[in-house]
Amino acid sequence: MKIRQILATAVAAAVTTPALLLSVTPAFADDKPAAQTQEKPSVAELEKAAAAAQTAYDDALAAEKAAVAALKSLDETSLLAKAEKDAKVAAEEAASVKTVADQAVVAAKAAVETLPETATEEEKTTAAKALAEAEAAAVAADKDKVAADAKAVEAGDAYSDERVAAARAIGELQKATDAALDDKNAADAALAKAKEEEAEGGENGGEDDTCVPEADLTTVVTGLPSTVVAGTKVTFNLRVTNGTEKTMDEVFPFVYAHATDRSGLNGLDHLVHLQWSSGSSSKWKNVDNENYIEKISPLKAGAHADIKLRLTVDASAPAGNGVTFVAGDYWNDDGTCGGSPDLEGYEFMIAAAGSKPGKVGDAKPSTTKPNTSDLKPQSGASASPVSGSLAATGSSSATSQLALASGAALAIGAGAVFVVRRRKAGSHA
Repeated sequence: MKIRQILATAVAAAVTTPALLLSVTPAFADDKPAAQTQEKPSVAELEKAAAAAQTAYDDALAAEKAAVAALKSLDETSLLAKAEKDAKVAAEEAASVKTVADQAVVAAKAAVETLPETATEEEKTTAAKALAEAEAAAVAADKDKVAADAKAVEAGDAYSDERVAAARAIGELQKATDAALDDKNAADAALAKAKEEEAEGGENGGEDDTCVPEADLTTVVTGLPSTVVAGTKVTFNLRVTNGTEKTMDEVFPFVYAHATDRSGLNGLDHLVHLQWSSGSSSKWKNVDNENYIEKISPLKAGAHADIKLRLTVDASAPAGNGVTFVAGDYWNDDGTCGGSPDLEGYEFMIAAAGSKPGKVGDAKPSTTKPNTSDLKPQSGASASPVSGSLAATGSSSATSQLALASGAALAIGAGAVFVVRRRKAGSHA
């Protein structure tokens, strides 16, 4: 099993088990003293994480189903539903009373108008009194009807609001179920890979020793704001530079956005999204599910390629902290491979939707980058995009060797360290 695939086991487990997340080992940590290298999660630990993720998913699904059942039974169980029905009945009764009263007025008027000329004063007085009483009763019935109708409308609105609130609650529970399912799938995948590794001969069985750290393969982000408002999109640039003296046949840029709320305890990764486009195309494409952009093929010695990135933060995201990680891996036709030994993390704050942070600076990298000022763009002395284009055909077979590279492992691990550091410092984001 390739070293990058081995690391993916820890990555997937980290999604659901924060304690395990901190034990992810960098891909190129072989040169570190043994005392500084932490072990990756065992199969037993991953089984425990998978079981916990399954339980969380089952609980989320049960809560969603219970909410749906509660909504369906509101007509029978809700006090507001009963109040609405009672108010409708009262309004119908008031309407009936008004109808009878109006008919009484018509009859009383007819009695007055049809009195014979020979009618006595007493008969006239009696008819007039009956008309006045009928008209007064009609006015009272009309007021009662208006009041009953208003109560019916009020009761109907209250019940409707209750149903809307219940429906919204179902929507939130559905999101929680989807997130729990993603976590469960990640934990299951981590366990499956760990078992596959175990079957292939243990921790070191089948590792690819041809992949090496390459500090001169650099990734630099520019233009990412240090504050991003929820509900907005920001565009920025990623420059991938081959600072070595040899051409890299295929380079795979890695980008990953990690975010939490202010407490650092609740992940918001599902609310932040990354897309990319090449300098020659205005079409935005989603970063793949392994956090890689399509390959640059080739990237000549001393050359660089510029890639446009777009970060979208959902409007529902609360205020919190974020970091965009970048790195690069390469694969040569002769089988040699390697990548950035570390991730560059560009930290930003997430402001609640509707916030107006004003003018903000660019996010700064969390590690020192080598000086690349003397490197030339691939197309010559100009700063134009690399002539070796981003492949439009998707990942090659080489991607299976690199797809679960240190980038993915370190993105998750570095994300955890970021959260812990923020938490200790007392984030104000």
